[in-house]
Amino acid sequence: MENQTEVREFVLLGLTHDLGLQRPLFGLFLLLYVASLLGNGAIVTVVMAEPRLHTPMYFFLGNLSSLDICFSTITVPKMLAGFLSGPQAISFTGCLVQLHFFHFLGSSEGVLLAIMAYDRYVAICNPLRYRLVMSPRACLLLAVASWASGFLHALITTVMTSRLRFCGSNRIHLFWCDIKPLLSLACDSIRLNLILLNIDAAVLGLISFLLTLFSYRYIISFLLLKVQSRESRRKAFSTCTSHLTVVCLLYLPVLGNYMIASPGLTSERDMIPTLMHSIVTPVLNPLIYTLRNEEVKSALKKLLRRNLFPKRI
Repeated sequence: MENQTEVREFVLLGLTHDLGLQRPLFGLFLLLYVASLLGNGAIVTVVMAEPRLHTPMYFFLGNLSSLDICFSTITVPKMLAGFLSGPQAISFTGCLVQLHFFHFLGSSEGVLLAIMAYDRYVAICNPLRYRLVMSPRACLLLAVASWASGFLHALITTVMTSRLRFCGSNRIHLFWCDIKPLLSLACDSIRLNLILLNIDAAVLGLISFLLTLFSYRYIISFLLLKVQSRESRRKAFSTCTSHLTVVCLLYLPVLGNYMIASPGLTSERDMIPTLMHSIVTPVLNPLIYTLRNEEVKSALKKLLRRNLFPKRI
């Protein structure tokens, strides 16, 4: 039998090999990363500090921003280091940890968006029962469910990947450890991994997406058929538009990348959705919610005035 050396570390080749683009891209993605941390951090802070925002909608929004902070932190620092010093080595264990947390946080966000859509459905279509249905205990349980389901999804992916043997190339054509490029490097059969990945992605990702769409189908029908006030419609549609924009920003690239799992090297076509859902979306989410939400803007201005210009006794 031919001797094969077991791979104990991988090399992340990064986004581009063009040396002329390394510095400009480093500056661009550093700016996006800092903007993501500041924007999402501001939302978490203002939701916790402002009593008027202690409602189910903003509780879930704070959870979404927390997920986005962790989500971008999983991949961006390693990518930024690659722009400065070239391809980055990562241990097999470190690669699995990165894979686990990326899928954990990304899956949790998908489930959380479905829960946020349900919250809007209850608030708009059944307002008299809203406080009963979306009680503090129910909101806490739903938030825990979103994080727990994402964790279990990631655990299945990580455990199945950890059981594979890697004995050939260790070069990953990406800036972080993802499941598809890892499977393409495995020496063992990956048929079971692909089956489980497709089933898991369909159960968690597609069902969450469909639940979100069904919630908004009922919301839109209710607003068009039963709400006569234009101002009430405008306010409801404004909140729903923000949430639907975030849903599209997350699901369109993710569905393209993961819903049809097949082995093979990551192509330039795969790079674009990867960049979208790992870097660009966490930056845009706080902008979408603050620019279209008067309550968040008002609370943020109040918090800034209180900290920058404290009243003197």
